[in-house]
Amino acid sequence: MRKVLVANRSEVACRIFQTCREMGFQTVAVVAPGDEQSRHVTYADEIQRVSSYLEIDALLKAAKRSGAFYIHPGYGFLSESFLFAEAVEKACLCFIGPRSETIRKMADKVEAKLFVQKLGIPVLPFVVVRPGEDLSQAAQGLGYPLLVKACVGGGGRGIRRVETSNEDLLGLAASASTEASWAFGESSFFLERLLRPARHLEVQIFGDGRGGVWHFGERECSLQRRHQKIWEEAPASSLREETRALLLDASLKIGQAMAYRGVGTLEFLVDASEQYYFLEMNTRLQVEHAVTEQVSGVDLVGLQMAQALSSLLLVESVQPRGHAIEVRLCAEDASSGFIPTSGSIEVLSFPTGAGIRVESGVECGQRIDARFDSLLAKIIVHAPSRSHALARLRFALEETVLLGIKTNQNYLRVLLEDPQVQLGRVHTSFLDEFSYTEILPQKEDLELLCSFPTQKPEVFSKNPSPWFHSESRRFV
Repeated sequence: MRKVLVANRSEVACRIFQTCREMGFQTVAVVAPGDEQSRHVTYADEIQRVSSYLEIDALLKAAKRSGAFYIHPGYGFLSESFLFAEAVEKACLCFIGPRSETIRKMADKVEAKLFVQKLGIPVLPFVVVRPGEDLSQAAQGLGYPLLVKACVGGGGRGIRRVETSNEDLLGLAASASTEASWAFGESSFFLERLLRPARHLEVQIFGDGRGGVWHFGERECSLQRRHQKIWEEAPASSLREETRALLLDASLKIGQAMAYRGVGTLEFLVDASEQYYFLEMNTRLQVEHAVTEQVSGVDLVGLQMAQALSSLLLVESVQPRGHAIEVRLCAEDASSGFIPTSGSIEVLSFPTGAGIRVESGVECGQRIDARFDSLLAKIIVHAPSRSHALARLRFALEETVLLGIKTNQNYLRVLLEDPQVQLGRVHTSFLDEFSYTEILPQKEDLELLCSFPTQKPEVFSKNPSPWFHSESRRFV
């Protein structure tokens, strides 16, 4: 009864295992064919082979073989599949997340928008196009520019931008529908007015399942490439306090209306006048949850596991402290259109020091396969102020060494030095206009790096408190 299976891989699985082990849980990893070298496989107490990370039956059989009672979905894969949550519930196991009916309601972006509208919270104009309806006519009624968006899913998939009526709307809609069907098993889509320029802000909440809901502040996620976040920070900079209060109140109102249980995130778009619009809800742990943990001092995974152990959980409001920034180190070639890269990691060294936290699922010698997600590590910094956090991030990126495959490390370093990024004046289209010039190491630097001793990163030090952490805690 105190064994947890994480139905995920790589860095998120390592992250969840870390807290679970601190809290006295036995841990079970699952591994799909071709992913045997991933670090999460060596990080758990037990390993179970599965045919795919997306096969519900295979995951439930792995839980039964191992005797795991708790199943944590992580993020991505089946984390927002109400069918998975429902299957776990029917198997009399504990799904670490919201109820299946809550996931179903909020996984459908159209249903979520309609639900939120009834609460008096603004949403962007949208049109649901039924089979057989005239797509062009619906688009003209909504107005350009617009987005074709999949009704389910996330991670920037199933989204196409249409600037004018002269573009191939039917072709773009078919492309979005096909991608959504492949990634999420659902091909339905809708049209939504494109708000530009806009900031992407989100609020982290936690609910007790009985109407009690708390927030842990907001995050700024405006730096995105192809609707995929690569830089997140908390709290949002240059945001009026009245706007912040409206976002937090709206998030609590939504959570209370559905008696939300567990960790969740409400996402909003904010225009230049700071009018906000509900975008969607993620009923899971977010990739960027670490920045909220750094400024709140709360271990969100620990909170999830504590709730699973007991239906009664006392949650206290927290005051944010300092500023945190997270960037995503990915296996992709920024100079060639960000195509995914593969190969073996020959040298690996992550930075250490006060206010630096790294979450990674890779090791020296590991073969990186382009079939899996390109995320290699998340580099997180925390400091008393945003300017201090930017300086600390510069140090962390300079000290990160990963050789053997191409990554977006230099891209992140160049982005950090942009004057508008330094000032926090960014929006969701910022990276479309960003000019990138690759930084190449000097010849002597390359010789030094190639002679760097191959080593495994040191495992993080244990923290005596399972629900709260200090700046000295490291994830690698």
